[in-house]
Amino acid sequence: MIDYLNGALADLTPALAVIDCNGVGYGVNISLNTFSGIQGKETVKLWITESIREDAYQLWGFSTRVERELFLLLTSVSGIGASMARMILSAMTPAELCNIIGEGNDKMLKQVKGIGPKAAQRIIVDLHDKIAALEVDSVIAGGAKKMTPTLNTEVQNEAISALMMLGFSPAPTHKAVQQILSEDPDAPVEKVIKLALKIL
Repeated sequence: MIDYLNGALADLTPALAVIDCNGVGYGVNISLNTFSGIQGKETVKLWITESIREDAYQLWGFSTRVERELFLLLTSVSGIGASMARMILSAMTPAELCNIIGEGNDKMLKQVKGIGPKAAQRIIVDLHDKIAALEVDSVIAGGAKKMTPTLNTEVQNEAISALMMLGFSPAPTHKAVQQILSEDPDAPVEKVIKLALKIL
């Protein structure tokens, strides 16, 4: 079992980080919050959970233990897989998610692509008491970290690539990203992706 990876950040996109540990590059699926937390760093430490299936072996990494715990809690809910859990953790910070679940705000959960009324209610009912044990104050700063502005073409390409890795089709993804950038040309990639998750 891999508990964490600590090494050089060899490559980074909003959905995938490659961590070089003693010459071995580990491809790790990440959320938008973790992307924001580790962007610009030369060496990083990601808390890991493994997903092993007959057809795939995947690593999911998080910049904080709290986000990893939330991921594990989300995937314990019936009907919520690893990809959906990552999408939820990309649409909101861990602190925001805990507040939403604690308040029973299913309307906010339903804004995440793929989360219907029943799934939102299951998340709230199953996790309402469990999130009380999590300490989320320490992760707010990491989740809210602003990113360095980049050229629009770079933001557009990076956002489209990340959304396609999350499972969205190319055509609607391209349209949504262009729409967002036309309204806010200076928007960083993190903001573009979060807004696109609400449109798609």
